[in-house]
Amino acid sequence: MNHLRLLGLATIVSAAALPAWAQQASTTIRGTVTTQDGSPAEAVSVGLKGRPQGAITDAQGRFAIERVRDGEYTVVVSAVGLQTTEKPVTVSGGQPVTVDFTLAESAQQLREVTVQGNRINKFSRKQSVDVAKMPLSNLENPQVYATVGKELLTEQLVFTVDDATRNAPGLQKMWDATGRSGDGGAYYASRGFVVSSQLRNGVAGAVTSDIDAVNLEKLELIKGPSATLFGSALTSYGGLINRVTKKPTDTFGGEINVAAGSYGFHRVSADVNLVDQNAPADQPKTLGLRLNTAYTYEDSYQNKGYTGFNKNLAVAPSLQWRPSDRLTVNLDAEIYKGRGTSKQIIFFYFPSAQLGFNRAEDAPLDYRQSYTGPGLIQDSRSTNLFGQVRYKISPSFTSTTFLTSSHSYSNGNAPYFYLMPGANGGPVTLARADQSTQNSRRQVWEVQQLFNGDFQVGSLRNRVVLGLDFLRINNDQDFFGGYIDAVPLTLGANDYRSFNRDAVQAAYAAAAPSHYLVVTKSNTYSAFASDVLNLTDKLSVLAALRLDHYDNKGGVYYTENKPYSQTTLSPKFGVVYQPVKDRVALFANYQNSFRNPTDGTFINTSGQAQTAKVERANQWESGVKLDAAGGRISATLSYYNVQVQDLLRATPVAPSSPGATNGIPNAQTQNGTQFSQGAELNLTANPVEGLNIVAGYAYNVSEWKNASEAENGRRPNVASSPNLANLWVSYRLPSGTLRGLGAGFGGNYASENRIVNTTTDVFTLPSYTVLNASIFFDQPKYRLSAKVDNLTDKQYWTGYTTMNPQKLRSIIGSIAYKF
Repeated sequence: MNHLRLLGLATIVSAAALPAWAQQASTTIRGTVTTQDGSPAEAVSVGLKGRPQGAITDAQGRFAIERVRDGEYTVVVSAVGLQTTEKPVTVSGGQPVTVDFTLAESAQQLREVTVQGNRINKFSRKQSVDVAKMPLSNLENPQVYATVGKELLTEQLVFTVDDATRNAPGLQKMWDATGRSGDGGAYYASRGFVVSSQLRNGVAGAVTSDIDAVNLEKLELIKGPSATLFGSALTSYGGLINRVTKKPTDTFGGEINVAAGSYGFHRVSADVNLVDQNAPADQPKTLGLRLNTAYTYEDSYQNKGYTGFNKNLAVAPSLQWRPSDRLTVNLDAEIYKGRGTSKQIIFFYFPSAQLGFNRAEDAPLDYRQSYTGPGLIQDSRSTNLFGQVRYKISPSFTSTTFLTSSHSYSNGNAPYFYLMPGANGGPVTLARADQSTQNSRRQVWEVQQLFNGDFQVGSLRNRVVLGLDFLRINNDQDFFGGYIDAVPLTLGANDYRSFNRDAVQAAYAAAAPSHYLVVTKSNTYSAFASDVLNLTDKLSVLAALRLDHYDNKGGVYYTENKPYSQTTLSPKFGVVYQPVKDRVALFANYQNSFRNPTDGTFINTSGQAQTAKVERANQWESGVKLDAAGGRISATLSYYNVQVQDLLRATPVAPSSPGATNGIPNAQTQNGTQFSQGAELNLTANPVEGLNIVAGYAYNVSEWKNASEAENGRRPNVASSPNLANLWVSYRLPSGTLRGLGAGFGGNYASENRIVNTTTDVFTLPSYTVLNASIFFDQPKYRLSAKVDNLTDKQYWTGYTTMNPQKLRSIIGSIAYKF
């Protein structure tokens, strides 16, 4: 009923605004900007001479200047270091106008201009095609998202998606990638909820181990419950992480990079773009191929007596075929292969209060010590195949079909540890255990069909997406292992090598290990629609709805998982008002997400099996977005409130009397609630030529509202740190003989994190500030770079109910050749 009321309110607002809009009919000037050899010119400014209206070209060189009224105009294409190009246009009768430009520069010269000219606010990405499932600028989108582009990663000498996330406000890594099939790579926290990277270019793209950034064009962190457009299976109540990959271009070129540094780190990578050399130089290429690949090896920083290691291979080919100006076919793949030892993860005996300390820095552990021996190695693979067919039905309508297939695999040991209180009050001991995977696999298939429209109804502009989606997830995982032994924390460095492959195999030979199977299948059938309606040139509203049918085929999820199905509606609403057109946007949104239960039933307090409802998260958010000072300052400031309801919570029923067997220890009640609210700031700025700033701050309050007596009113132990901040400041000489020489400095701050948090038991990870720095000399044909991560050699921990020590100071140098 609330959803119907909101829809009715949106209809009334739309109807009331019709007379005002009818008097302000306007249209759009569109087009493309290419270089003299036919390549798209990205990040070039296009504007109306003498007027504040303008746009920035996207990766395909496209631009759209919106809300242009009838009249005579001069369209100007410009960028620092480019020759300005102008063309006159006439807008009449509110009809759209198309005007294309060809720059005097080649693609190579344009790259040189980018390097030497230090384009304004180069770390700001002002639009996205994935966040709203349609091309939409940040100022027009009522949803909050942050973008980390490849330019920033190059400057910071970042090689993995994990390291790229340190530039995303309000995102904190909690757990490194385990490499185990089904785990989905690293775990993060956003807005008090757990998030992992499971989407690529807006559709399924699951991973298992660390994700190499060699193929990354940009990383989009989309905030808040987002099931309306992306479903619930691959997203979180805190949002989602979307990897946008590199695509073939129309120009031959590329880059070879070699890097080496601390802890035996060495890496070689390549980015090569091939084109049909026989095609006319001034025409878009029909066929393009791009290959990104990297090999990386690194030893563990915990090198006392034994050095763990990780080596990874990434291969990402991409093929683009354009048989006509209306049809584009993209075929690409991601192949990741990893082999190595697990990063150290330490759990707690409960209650942890019996350990005699309640803070990580007081634990009697050697930060540089590896508590494992040789041979505990795991192999992991991820193979993702993607297809995209885009067809322009008409100037106003486009069809896009996605086909994805994701396969992950793991096999081998995954040691983990427990801190245990000593017997009879003695010293703390370290319990050593293993949870291996045996030929474990996870397969995800997705087929998605989108129809995008951009059209007028009367004088109202509509940008619409209609979508159909099918998602299939097959889990076939075998986790096995258990307790191996316990040792005091007073041994010599080499004595810990006794926990090795031979010891684990001997323990399993003496007593067969326990197996924990996850063998499940599920299909999700969805249809969704979204419309951005411009009521005036400054006011727009968004309405979206998803119909989702989840069909769990049953199987085994540690215990029997019975088949069941559920159908759910997920709505979304938003409004944007721009008091200063294309400069300031006030926004508000209502967003929804949901989660189907692991099993369709639970045991209630009467001992009966009861059908579980879909749990839900509802978010209300408002804030302001800026694109000020001629594009030099881009910022988003928002406040959000998320309420999660219908959580299953443990409500065991005690026996009626001592010794009686009528208790219900596994009883649950589905009335749990969780509350999360906070504020976030995201800023990218270019205050003076050559100086760039990326900064963010997030404050979050999360609380169990209806939970067990021990947890009620307290912050969930997986909600991460309440305060997070990130900063990167860099300066590059814009002119002179040393132009392209620059340096950057910044880091991340996180407040204390309670990874155990009940009325009787609290364990805290301390706050930390980790600083990083880089220096680079970037030229058209080569780039020399060096960086220092964790500049002060800080000892710090992250955690997901665990304490996980993080890497100490490392130094890496890099040489890149560009062609």
